[in-house]
Amino acid sequence: MATRWTPDTWRSKPIAQAPDYPDQAALKDVEKQLTSFPPLVFAGEARKLKKTLGQVASGQAFLLQGGDCAESFAEHHPDNIRDFFRVLLQMAVVLTYGAASPVVKVGRLAGQFAKPRSSNIEKKDGIELPSYRGDIINDFAFTPEARVPDPRRQLEAYRQSAATLNFVRALAYGGYASLGRVHEWMLGFVKDAPRSNDYKELADRISESLDFMRACGLDPELHPELRTTEFYTSHEALLLPFEQAMTRVDSTTGDWYGTSGHMLWIGDRTRQLDHAHVEFCRGVKNPIGLKCGPSIKPDELIRLIDILNPDNESGRLTLINRFGHDKVGEHLPGLIRAVQREGKAVVWSCDPMHGNTISSASGYKTRPFDRILNEVKSFFAVHQAEGTYAGGVHLEMTGKNVTECTGGARAISDEDLNDRYHTFCDPRLNAEQAIELAFLLADLIKKERMVKRTPLAAAANQ
Repeated sequence: MATRWTPDTWRSKPIAQAPDYPDQAALKDVEKQLTSFPPLVFAGEARKLKKTLGQVASGQAFLLQGGDCAESFAEHHPDNIRDFFRVLLQMAVVLTYGAASPVVKVGRLAGQFAKPRSSNIEKKDGIELPSYRGDIINDFAFTPEARVPDPRRQLEAYRQSAATLNFVRALAYGGYASLGRVHEWMLGFVKDAPRSNDYKELADRISESLDFMRACGLDPELHPELRTTEFYTSHEALLLPFEQAMTRVDSTTGDWYGTSGHMLWIGDRTRQLDHAHVEFCRGVKNPIGLKCGPSIKPDELIRLIDILNPDNESGRLTLINRFGHDKVGEHLPGLIRAVQREGKAVVWSCDPMHGNTISSASGYKTRPFDRILNEVKSFFAVHQAEGTYAGGVHLEMTGKNVTECTGGARAISDEDLNDRYHTFCDPRLNAEQAIELAFLLADLIKKERMVKRTPLAAAANQ
């Protein structure tokens, strides 16, 4: 039987990817302050997301999850938040209208400040320093002073997360997300994009539908489904002192919830069965994500599912697959078959970013768009072959006009990367590439739904 869980039982477990704070007294003081701060999200919102993800698990909706690889204190600006939000809205509209599928919108936002690293050390020009682990832990500047973990940075992360959430809620519920503004969501630099005409045509069809409703005496502005949108936040639950401090008892149910974000996930580097991150996440009632890379084995996955979702609750657990474009067929079928054999209720989501990072000839980390697309296509093809539902995507993306991922319809080249390579960590899709991917996704979802309907239609005609 599992031992009794409390928000601090993770402290008795081995832990990976944890910063070594030199000032433990300052760390304890920050944790005490955070414990007294208001929650960033509410338990009821997390429950609502879990219910909606249950619809994804049963094939009735699609999960669109995306945002920055690592949020930066320096880039905390309303324009950046708005631009990301409207690109996600555009993608969701393309998927909803193009694939006739409800879309669950979850941002890597308002809390994605910590990053796991493959090495504890960074080396530049013969100098070795501790790795940058995200603004919530240390600073990006390559100096000994900047790379010392500072617990006070957690307070700034909280403040920025709160401000971001406040702004996003205003956008989601204050009229900006109204379908009547679907033409206004087009970013300036995307207007001349290769798929801009496709988006304009789709927006025109939506506007015509809204005009038809008005002509019938139905005012779209009176229907919240058309005037507002549900939007949720997520991040990797990497920095456990911060997560513990933000864990609260829900007054209506008596359950523990992580109130730093609606959905928390465990990374591929911190999913050890007997380690701290799995221990912490098993006890909070939020929807949980689990990154699954090439090293995970089917038996190990089933054991993790049993720990993280012992009641087999639909919508509780999302398996975020990140294999690499050429490894999906090797690894994914065995995981699907194990989950199906054990009757586990999960959401299957594809992270086509992390397994496709390469070093360019010019020395930049990048991700070729064709590899990203090929991993998504392989993900859908495997699920179609196994008779299961490809339920979502998990993307690192931005609303900014960056040149970080090569390829796409505009064919960003290796030589172009230097133009606008702004990421603090991993390369992101820009808005144009993200919308292009959304159109391709819509086609894949539409085909998936047609395949599932065909046997039913055939049976009905017999």
